[in-house]
Amino acid sequence: MRARVRAGVLLTMIVMALALPREPRAQTVSSTTEPRGNPSQTLAIVVNRSNPIDNLSFGELRKIFLGERNHWQNGHRIAIAMLDYGQPERRAVLRLIYRMDENGYQNFLLRGMFRGDVFVAPKTLSSPMIVRKFVFNAPGAIGYLRTHDVDQTVKVLRIDGLLPQDRGYRLQIDEVSGSKGAE
Repeated sequence: MRARVRAGVLLTMIVMALALPREPRAQTVSSTTEPRGNPSQTLAIVVNRSNPIDNLSFGELRKIFLGERNHWQNGHRIAIAMLDYGQPERRAVLRLIYRMDENGYQNFLLRGMFRGDVFVAPKTLSSPMIVRKFVFNAPGAIGYLRTHDVDQTVKVLRIDGLLPQDRGYRLQIDEVSGSKGAE
């Protein structure tokens, strides 16, 4: 009797597995360098052009933003540039990199500064243009910008080997915003 029940359960699981939708293999093998659908919703991680780093793993990026790593390999102190409160880019960074909302982030900073885990709070800047200028002027700076706010004054980092325009790049803004940043 138990053998019949087990066989029935196994058969049901096999049928259910076969019924699940599958993506065609030919489509999933496409190049990771295919353009993304909406570049205005993609965030680029930017650093000063003199920074020798070209690629960070997502884990390394998270450690930098959480203040667990304070210096670049060239010895420059890391200075994080964040956009002002309430901006969609900031909410995306808090959600994707910090894995927090604004309240969680504020609590994290206060606790970290009180305990001495966070030595310098990120610079909160009012516009993408000011973030770009800050990163340009500070050798150890790192920040984020929508891809259309990036220019030749800053260097875009690869994250896990991917640039913002590559398929599979993780830093996407999910919400639609009427403002595209100050120029």
